[in-house]
Amino acid sequence: MISHRQLFLNYLAQTSPSPLLLEIEKAEGIYLYSPTGKCYIDLISGIGVSNIGHRHPKVIEAIETQIQKYLHLMVYGEYVQMPQVSLAKKLVELLPEHLDSVYFVNSGSEAIEGAMKLAKRYTGRQEIISCYKAYHGSSQGALSVGGSEAFKQAYRPLLPAVRHIHYGSYSDLEKITQKTACVIIETIQGEAGVMVACSNYFQALRERCSQTGTLLILDEIQAGFGRTGKLFAFEHFGIVPDVLVLAKAMGGGMPIGAFVAPKEIMQTLSYNPILGHITTFGGHPVSCAAALASLEVIVSQDWEVEKKANLFRQLLKHPKILSIRNKGLMMAVEFESFEVLKPIIDKAIDLGVITDWFLFCDNAMRIAPPITISYQEIEEACKIILQAIEIF
Repeated sequence: MISHRQLFLNYLAQTSPSPLLLEIEKAEGIYLYSPTGKCYIDLISGIGVSNIGHRHPKVIEAIETQIQKYLHLMVYGEYVQMPQVSLAKKLVELLPEHLDSVYFVNSGSEAIEGAMKLAKRYTGRQEIISCYKAYHGSSQGALSVGGSEAFKQAYRPLLPAVRHIHYGSYSDLEKITQKTACVIIETIQGEAGVMVACSNYFQALRERCSQTGTLLILDEIQAGFGRTGKLFAFEHFGIVPDVLVLAKAMGGGMPIGAFVAPKEIMQTLSYNPILGHITTFGGHPVSCAAALASLEVIVSQDWEVEKKANLFRQLLKHPKILSIRNKGLMMAVEFESFEVLKPIIDKAIDLGVITDWFLFCDNAMRIAPPITISYQEIEEACKIILQAIEIF
């Protein structure tokens, strides 16, 4: 009989020559379970998705309630569907006043695509500025504003008129001019290994965009929904974007993304031409119901994200650990090299803790557990990671 692993390799398109090949039968909270009953602590939340853990009871309840009513009805934007309406209303209530119009899509890449189109349509400009070492998704437009030539070179030509600046560089802000439609920037650079600029930088960036009539698009696909200790990461820096891009943890495990902007800006997608941006499954009612439930869980209490992050920092001490960067529970644990780190990650998985590295920082261990993780679970996870380090 052919194994499930072999069927996976035979029939599913592969994203790399060496997938993890973990076979998971069930997930609950911070834990994943194999068919043999082996338990894994998920310290990466499915790469920033399961911020309130896997299969949260409130999310499951919302999904079950919605599927008794209807699934897909019509392409986005035509019918009044209460899961969409309720989620959009809740998001707007939690955001700064002028971010009052929500466009739902299916993923982070799609949200980036919509935000870029919106900026070009509203400003009438073509130039887009993004950062080196940025990751905004894998579709052609999102890839165009990504910050790694290694990921782009095989797919050129991509979007023209894209320029790059260095994240956190004040002098590079001069590159933003009245020709620039938008600056698209991760509030916290994720795949660069959790790089965090200071408040003064973001305020200077905000001022420069305002001076030049450039839309500031903040990508919080990884950093949003409580990951950093605030609902949205930009709240740490005393600024408000013109467009906010959301996805990943938004759906509580269901696929959904969104870009949010003032109505004055967003309405430009609705005319000249009409249907300037359309999506069939964007704002799927089941995903919206799950997202609303997840959002309500996130804002229902203080998850003590900073205290939990501090506990990780206190416990993860070893001569091979060079530094730890973090904003809340978005963490990068730095080692000397990928060659040192990779065996540690593999051994930790063998011992029951799933971590990872970063696309543009392969010597740092990614730690981004559900914000619902308990202090005892943090201690258990750190003990296993240190055990894995000691083996090498």
